[in-house]
Order: sequence, then C-alpha cells, then structure tokens
Amino acid sequence: MFSHINSLAILTMYFFPKFTQKRNMVNIRTLVGSKIYLKLLPLHFLLISVGLRGQQNKIDSLNTELEKNQSTGNQQTISENLRALGVAYFEKGDYATATGFYQKGLEVSKEIGDERMQSRCLMNIGNIYLVQDNYPIALEYYNKSLSINERIKDTTLISLSLNNMGILYTNLENFDKALAFSERALEIQKKLGNEQRVAETSISLGLLHIKLKNYHEALRYAKNAHVISESIGNDFINGFALNNIGFAYLHLKDYQKALFNYEMACQINIKYSQRALAGSYFGLAKVNTLLEKYEIALVNAIISKKMLTENNMTTLLRDVEELLSNIYFHLGDYKKALESHQQFKILNDSLFNKKSIEKIAQLESEYKYQQALDSASIRELKLTKTVMTTTQDLAKTKQNYLWAVIGILLTSILSGSFVFYQKYKSVKIMNQNIVTEQKLLRSQMTPHFIFNSLSILQGMILNKEEKKSITYLSKFSKLLRIVLENSRDKVVPLIQELDAIDNYMILQNLDADPPYDYSLVVDENIDINHFLVPPMLIQPFIENAIEHAFTPDQEHREIFVHLTFEHKKLCCTITDNGIGIDAISNKTNIKKKSLATTITKERLEMLAKDFKTPGGITIADRKNDKERGTRVTLIIPYKVDSITS
Repeated sequence: MFSHINSLAILTMYFFPKFTQKRNMVNIRTLVGSKIYLKLLPLHFLLISVGLRGQQNKIDSLNTELEKNQSTGNQQTISENLRALGVAYFEKGDYATATGFYQKGLEVSKEIGDERMQSRCLMNIGNIYLVQDNYPIALEYYNKSLSINERIKDTTLISLSLNNMGILYTNLENFDKALAFSERALEIQKKLGNEQRVAETSISLGLLHIKLKNYHEALRYAKNAHVISESIGNDFINGFALNNIGFAYLHLKDYQKALFNYEMACQINIKYSQRALAGSYFGLAKVNTLLEKYEIALVNAIISKKMLTENNMTTLLRDVEELLSNIYFHLGDYKKALESHQQFKILNDSLFNKKSIEKIAQLESEYKYQQALDSASIRELKLTKTVMTTTQDLAKTKQNYLWAVIGILLTSILSGSFVFYQKYKSVKIMNQNIVTEQKLLRSQMTPHFIFNSLSILQGMILNKEEKKSITYLSKFSKLLRIVLENSRDKVVPLIQELDAIDNYMILQNLDADPPYDYSLVVDENIDINHFLVPPMLIQPFIENAIEHAFTPDQEHREIFVHLTFEHKKLCCTITDNGIGIDAISNKTNIKKKSLATTITKERLEMLAKDFKTPGGITIADRKNDKERGTRVTLIIPYKVDSITS
C-alpha cells in the first residue's frame, strides 16, 4: 500500500513541479523505473487531464465573451472571438470543433468585408490540415490566404503565410523551398521588429536544420526562440522552443541536456498545447531509450501515442510506433514489438501517397498560372487607362495616330497572351511527363520488396546459411544496380531488360517454397542486342503475378514470358496458371486498376507517339480459353539500333 502512495507522490511532483524543488527530479527519474509506475499509468493520464484543465478554462472564458458580444451584435468582435475559440480548440487537439469555429469566423468576416480576418481563418484551417499530414488541402488554404495578404499588402500576414509554406515544405522534405520561404519570412519579421513572429519562425527554421542535419545551427535557432519567448513572457512559444532545444541536444548526443529541456517543456506544454506536450513525451521516450532506460521510455511513449492518436497526427505517431517496437523488443515483449512494428509499417505506407505529390504539383501550377493571369489583367488595365488618358489629351487632328497606337497595343496584348498560353501548355505537358516518370521510378522497386528482401537476407544470416546469403546478396545488389542504371535511360537494349527480369526471378526463387516454374522465350527473329525498349515495362506485371495470382496452397506455380515480333509489332505476353484476374477482383472487391497497369498505360501512350510505333496493353482471364490463370499482353514501342538498320 505504501509503495502505491509513494508512486502517487512521485507523479504529482513530476507533473506539478512548482510544488517541489528542482533537486527532486533526479530521484523521480530513478524511482519511476519500477513496474509499479507502469501499473499506475491510468492515474498518470488522469493527472495530465488535470494539468490540461487550464486550456478548458480558457475556452469557457472565450465562450462567455462570445455570448456577451453576440448580445451586442458587434460582428467584428464576434469574428475575432470565433477565431480565438478555434485556436483554443486547435491547441487542445479537438480539430473538428476548431474547424467549425474557423469556418464560422470566416463566414462572419466575409459578411462584414474584413479581408484580414478572412486570411487568418483560412491560414488557421490550413494549419489543421498540416498537422494531420493532409498537405494538398493545407497548401490550398495557404494559397488562398497568401492571395488575400498580397492583395491587401499586409506585410505581417504575408510573413506568416511564408512561414507556414516553409513548415509544409519541410514536412514534404523539399528543403530548398522550405529554407527560401522561412528565411524570407524571418527577414520581413525582423524588419517589422515583431519579436513574437521572429521566435515562431526561428522554431520552424530550427526544425528544418535538424532535418538537414545542421544540429548546431538548429540549436542556435531554438535557443534564440527560447530567449525571445522568455523576454516577452510567451510561455506558449517557449514550450515549442524547449522541445526543439531537446531535439537538437538529442541529435548532438548530449542526452542529459536533452532530458532537462524536454522535462521543462512538459511543465509548460501541459498548460497550453496538447500537441506540443505529445512531442515532449516522445522526446523523453526517445532519450530514455538511448540511455537504455526502457521502462521509463515505455511509459512516455504510451502517453505520447495516446495524445497523437486522439489528435490524428500521423507522422509523429508513425515514429512513436517505431520507437515502441524497439522498446518492447529490449524489454523482451516480442509480441507487442511485432504489433508496434506492423502499425509502423501501416502508417508509413499511408504517408507514401503519390496522389498528394500530384495534387501539390497541380495546385502550385494553378496558383502560379492564376498569379500570371492576375498580373496580365493588371497590365491590361494599366494599358487601357493609358489609352483613355491619351484619347482625352489628343486633339481630333491626331485621331488616326491614336488608333494606330491602340492597334499596336492590342496586337501586343494578343501576341503576349498567345505566347504565354503556349508556354503554359508546354510547362503543363512537361509536368505530366515528370509526374509519370516519378511514378515509374517508384513502381520499379517498391519499399515492400526492398524491406522483404532485406528481411529474408537477415533470416539467412541468422540461420547461418552463409553460401545462400552471399548468393542472395549478390543477386539483390545486381538487380538494384540494373534498376537504378536503367531508370536513367529512356531506352535500353532488350538484353538488359531481360537480364533484369532473370535476376528478379532468381532472387524470388531463392526463398520461395515451392519455387516458381519460370521460363522466358524470345523468338529467333528478335535481335536482343539491337532492339531498344523502354526500361522496366515487364517486371511490374511479373511482380503482380507473384503477389496476387497464386493461392498459398498451390504447389505448381508457373510464370511464362514470351516475346514475339510480327507485322512490325514487338509483343510480350506474361502468362501464369494462378486463380485468374476475375477471381482476384471478386475476392478482394477491387474497383480500381493496379498501379502498374495505370503507369504502364500512360507510358505506352507517350512512348508510342514518340517512337511512332504501336503501343498498348490488354489483361485477360485465361478461363475464356478454357485454361487457368491470367494473360497480360504488352505491345512495346521500340527502336532499332543504327548498326542493325
């Protein structure tokens, strides 16, 4: 009984440090390693909820103020109250309620024509989508906000928009863009002498430099934000700054300083921001793991996971699951270690979203295009104004000259518009080609295949299968080299493409039980040394057959690849004896085409036009021929080496 009371006292001192002395923190770190601390985890959560009560008090106060303003009918103050409530719920982690208040604030500000408040609400909605890793929607709202800020020429709001863009591109790991946006924002804020905004942007730049592995530079920015926030008495910003300082010291391997700053951040963030508090607990878990204090790390990681799950913060939640897998492994709880690793893989795959990259490229293109159109409209208005002024000043005797000037101006505008349209059309086509090439490179060797290959190799090494592991590593490295080399070229000799396929199947059969009955036949009239074909067209469909065509209990698994050349058409047929494409679709309720099919179809259409040779793809179930399995037929665009011709 005494030990339980003692643990409660420890928890109270840990979460409410103003009731204890700084020297007690060392004893607390020592005592919480006990298993009783883990059993008191529900009580731990209760104490956190008590600490977060301050956020609810702030919300209650804002609601009272809103009711008072609604009774007076002051729309300006009402819109400000609504946005303030949105911010309060945002920091509490209630994003749905926060969005509702932001939307109401946006509607009121539109009714009264307050563009500045409209911009702030749009920016805040973008922030919600940003922390939930929905980058295309976040960027859409940031663009709308930035457009208003530039129109009303509000320098402070422009700097806020730029800083948000910097954070977004940091998360997308587009560091050049992120650095340009954030440094421009910081420069504006320093000129305005706005210390609060300088501190906020310094925090963003600190995180960016951590991503760039410039840890000393990251520490400099974080400490600068800490000093400024303390001087202006802004604990909210200081909590984030202390998190960043802890993060920088963690990477610099100064773990005691990292622990100290994360603990200080906890004491502040519990009053102001649940999302920042989740980051503090993750930092404590990370440092204690590196110090091999796994029980303490486990408690902190579980707390962080609970908060991140409630706030739908996928990126950091993925990192917590990875850390939990490591902690459980070292504590000997291999079942939970596996479960956490599986959750990590699921979250990691969900973040690997190619459609987000496409959507962002589209939004950027549309925003730049809209800017160009707006700029053209302004120039046209200026020209029209010049023409009207000139018309009033000129005498009737100079009318003919005036019409000539107007004609020249109109011709210039039309010519400029035509040139701009052609350039935009060219850029759009180029962007489509780039996106398709990105899809191709990512589909050639998926993260799943690389991860599974390395796992198989690890198993062989642990089982002391030295010869087999050496052979496997040799084939895997050769396949990886071929894929990377071929991805740089638009066309490769057919022999290289076939060599890649052979290596891929050898690699698959090294660990397959039973092995696949794989055969490759090339007609005699095809010179594999001089036929040039686009790389990596065939392999994705062989991979599809391996992953989806066969049931686990099927003993004889056949994959047959046949290349023919008739009527100036290079044809590749991939045939398997699996369950058939119709059965796969019915079993898994698939409503969309596979990634490989979509990417290959887009490539074939472009390459057929470029090479001026036939190109196409068909997929059919072999049951139509009273056989079992699936047949994929590729009509491959090709070139013939000049030596042959």
